[in-house]
Amino acid sequence: MLLNAHIAGVADHVLLVPYCAHHVPTYHEWMQDEELRQATASEPLSLLAEYAMQQSWRADGDKLTFIVCACDQGISETLSGVGGIKASDGYDAPEKMIGDVNLFLCEDDRDWDLDDDGKGKGGLVGEIELMIASKVRQGKGYGKAALSAFLAFVARWEEAICADFDGRKGRGLEYLRVKVGRGNVRSIGLFEKFGFTKVSEEPNYFGEFELRRGVGDREKGEDGNIRVIEYREE
Repeated sequence: MLLNAHIAGVADHVLLVPYCAHHVPTYHEWMQDEELRQATASEPLSLLAEYAMQQSWRADGDKLTFIVCACDQGISETLSGVGGIKASDGYDAPEKMIGDVNLFLCEDDRDWDLDDDGKGKGGLVGEIELMIASKVRQGKGYGKAALSAFLAFVARWEEAICADFDGRKGRGLEYLRVKVGRGNVRSIGLFEKFGFTKVSEEPNYFGEFELRRGVGDREKGEDGNIRVIEYREE
């Protein structure tokens, strides 16, 4: 999504940066792990295909992607006081990268209807995917920090995110959802902390639970804060 091509988000313990070409080798290395591919329903790709995917995701209006980088509290406080960063500063160097967080947009099929231009008139649904790929960083609160920051970003930029989907203003997100494998108890618990609730107590055909919540339901969860700053790839 072009919306976040040149912005980063600073929050407690994490830095969210747009997915850029210099991130691809590390991302490609992550996806050699079969467990990660199964957890994210991903197919193995060549490095060249990963570069093409990165370019596609940057331009697609239905995908909002951030790379999650670890940063200690001191760095978070420092970055909160600056107007922008660039890739050469090293805040998103390979050793800092720990995962990604995504929002995939689609039409809400519950009230599907078409306008005169043949486009959907209803609201949109945002599906979240969160991955902490670095095994040494898993289970240490980075997933919670990343999700907290991302939910705050989506709530603040909801109208612009939806406008990027099809160029129209005035549309919003009907709800957020996430699909988690029934055996992934840790992830289910994480999303429930942020106010997501299961649509059904039984998993779907694919063995997944779907959980939902409203975009701005901050009072139901533990949404945090995020400071948006400029990001440059130079």
